[in-house]
This record gives sequence, structure tokens and C-alpha cells, in this order.
Amino acid sequence: MSKQALPVVGPDPVACCPPIAVRPMDADQAAVVAPMFKALGDPVRLRLMSMIASVPEICVCDLTPAFDLSGPTISHHLKVLREAGLVDSERRGTWVWYRVRPDAFRQLGALLEISTRDGGA
Repeated sequence: MSKQALPVVGPDPVACCPPIAVRPMDADQAAVVAPMFKALGDPVRLRLMSMIASVPEICVCDLTPAFDLSGPTISHHLKVLREAGLVDSERRGTWVWYRVRPDAFRQLGALLEISTRDGGA
């Protein structure tokens, strides 16, 4: 288990930063988005994120069979995505349903936009 804890992102991610191609980030701005990138830096979490983002919402019961991992391991990865502010979850009876947080992805997408550097070239 990692000794580094990811900070929990609040329910409403704030647009933090102009695109990195426009100007360098300061330390505070980097601290806001780094947990999101860190969460996506794991191949299992990246696959989970892709599965979640490809549908309006998905049950954990549909995510787990796609991996050769135990249920608790999948739950851990989903918790990391949730704590990074990338997904929301809702318990319905026995199962937990996940959906992407569009604002978080818009924030990451805007940060990575490079066409603004020189007018779109």
C-alpha cells in the first residue's frame, strides 16, 4: 500500500489553469490537477475510466468481470478515481453505480489544449 495519500477533491472541481501551452503552471495549480493525472496513471484505473466514460453510468457488477482482479482490488481502484474527483458513485441496493464527472474531464482537456498556443496551428 502506498504511503502517499491522494487528496480528496471536492464535489465541484474549479477550473484551475490555463492550457499548459499558454503559460507554465504554478505549484498550487499543479497540486489541483496532479491527483487526477496520478489516478489515471495506472493501467487498470485508465481502463476502468474508459469503461465508465463510454456509457452514461455503469454498475460495479459490470466492471469487475472485465479484469482478472479481485473485487476488493477493483473497489480500491474505483475509490482512487472517486477521490481524485474523476467519477461519482451512487449505491443502489447491493451495487454501486459509477458515472464520469464531466467537469473534471473538461478541466483536464482544457489544460492539455495546445491549439491555443499560436492560434490553432
